[in-house]
Amino acid sequence: YAKMADQSPTNPTIEQQDTAIESLPNTEIRVESCADGSIWDNYVSHHPQASVYHLFEFRDAVTQAFGRETHYWLARQDDRVVGVLPVVRLKSALFGDFLTSLPYVTYGGALFDSPAVREALVAHAIGMARDLGCQHLELRDESPLPDLAVRTDKITMQLSLPDDPDILFKAIGSKLRAQVRRPGKAGAESFVGGKELLDDFYAIISRKYRDLGVPIYSRRWFEALLDWRPDDSCIAAVKLDGKVVAAGLLLGYREGIEVPYAASLREADRLSVNMLLYWQMMQFSIDKGYKLFDFGRTTPDSGTHRFKRQWGAEPKQLYWHYWMRDGGEAPQLNANNGRYGLAVRAWQKLPVWAANAIGPRIVKNLP
Repeated sequence: YAKMADQSPTNPTIEQQDTAIESLPNTEIRVESCADGSIWDNYVSHHPQASVYHLFEFRDAVTQAFGRETHYWLARQDDRVVGVLPVVRLKSALFGDFLTSLPYVTYGGALFDSPAVREALVAHAIGMARDLGCQHLELRDESPLPDLAVRTDKITMQLSLPDDPDILFKAIGSKLRAQVRRPGKAGAESFVGGKELLDDFYAIISRKYRDLGVPIYSRRWFEALLDWRPDDSCIAAVKLDGKVVAAGLLLGYREGIEVPYAASLREADRLSVNMLLYWQMMQFSIDKGYKLFDFGRTTPDSGTHRFKRQWGAEPKQLYWHYWMRDGGEAPQLNANNGRYGLAVRAWQKLPVWAANAIGPRIVKNLP
């Protein structure tokens, strides 16, 4: 149930598409770099499509954990802010040089008041990608963008939450209720905490990533997320025989809360500890007044998709748009790319301590 387990995009062909996106109407829209977080966040806070990752301070979390170059552009019309686009540059000899909005997370892309503003921001990003010598630009959007190639093999699963946990518990059905109760009968307990659980969380998720054959983020990344929004982030955990065997990180914003990372130990899976973990996270979210529970992105018809769907979650389509400098195929920088098959199998044989030492140096270059 780790996030990276499900990053298995298809590999569509990308055609060179430069002219249409740059043919803008005369809207007097100016795009400029932004260094004032208050101006940026004032716009983001009032935009209905904004995610927590659009907030200005997210760049600090990215810089703290990965040391990446960031570009935050805002659009003005008659001195009024009418759109924003945050972009992070990833550059390495192994995986190439590209811009992403936003890497490491599900959401990103431009926020805008009109299609013309969106076109202006995207055209500016394409121009910067060219000027910087980047190989491609990736925009992780929640709505289609004309005139750019799009990949639609990813969805996110979201569940509308009732006001009372008992209502949801009845709604999930008898089979799931039995699975939620099962760990408790074996002596497991679930709870929610903060940064004091980070070591336990990291021990579980880093082992899961190793088992999957993918590199793990540094501990600094998860610490940065918790430090970034301490009042809206937490770690849920399940403990069995005095040991934490499942854990998930939650990040809230407005009326929604997301689970970007969650995992359980393989030896405890027979007791359905992951079911208790997710129930604990949903119950906590309801108690805190959140109205939408975001299970995170997945591939349709995958195992993680079925796991999330059984709770009653509904799919929301994600649109990942691409500009490619030389045309050709979309990048497939993930463990399911056949080119990396040998590396994945080799990684699964590493001791966890070795994977934890090497992994962060690799994964910081992957979006």
